[in-house]
Amino acid sequence: MARKSSPQLLAWAQTPSHLQFNPFVLTGYRPSSSTLGCVLSLFYLHNELGNIYIHGLALLVFLVLLPLTIPWGQLGWGCWLGGTHCLACLAPPAGSVLYHLFMCHQGGSHVYTRLLALDMCGVWLANSLGALPMIHSTLTCWPRLRLVILLLYTLLSIKAGWHAVTARSNMARLQAFGWQAITRLLVFGIRALGVGSGAPGALPCYLRMDALALLGGLVNVARLPESWNPGAFDYWCNSHQIMHVLSVISILQLHAGVVPDLLWAANHNYTCPAA
Repeated sequence: MARKSSPQLLAWAQTPSHLQFNPFVLTGYRPSSSTLGCVLSLFYLHNELGNIYIHGLALLVFLVLLPLTIPWGQLGWGCWLGGTHCLACLAPPAGSVLYHLFMCHQGGSHVYTRLLALDMCGVWLANSLGALPMIHSTLTCWPRLRLVILLLYTLLSIKAGWHAVTARSNMARLQAFGWQAITRLLVFGIRALGVGSGAPGALPCYLRMDALALLGGLVNVARLPESWNPGAFDYWCNSHQIMHVLSVISILQLHAGVVPDLLWAANHNYTCPAA
């Protein structure tokens, strides 16, 4: 592939205003393109290429990994939890790939706004559906409390989804998921105190999952490291790419916790305190 076949890339000041969200990435912006032009941008270097491929490759790996490592035959009626878990893992990279690939579409801010909403829907699904197997397993011995927590988490998820889609800054989008994170921490606390149930060893995976996701969000908000040296990280190792890598590892940690929890719940090899 010859470098000269790629279109002329733009500087930050030459891009449309809706794409000027990171003033520390100075070069490498794609010009407004047709749908085909956006797809062809997979084959030349620009400042979104890393973002597209990090989540694109992760999506391909997840499509193979998830069906092979979830013990569907042992789950029985719990297969619905395995299905929601798959959707929670696949939605963020899928939405992200579409957003980053087509964000320079010639449709302008109208198309961009909808792509951003699609990207945030993927994050929202990960936060909303990803917690269901963990809550189900942790509160197995407390069915009424489990129902209350699931209803509360559902209401908070609806609120988070609305705020995430309508937010106008990275910090506002990160804050949109705050109450969901607090609820998960409360459930983690129940589990850590020994009141809750679940597979041994799953809780550290969940804690690493949330810690990595939070770290990625904070790095993205702080624009590190590109804010330290504008222009030096235009193509590689900027904050958004770091967030993408951390989000992939976070999803893998979620999967590492959910699979043993699903097996634990399916095997019924536990005794509730009230029993």
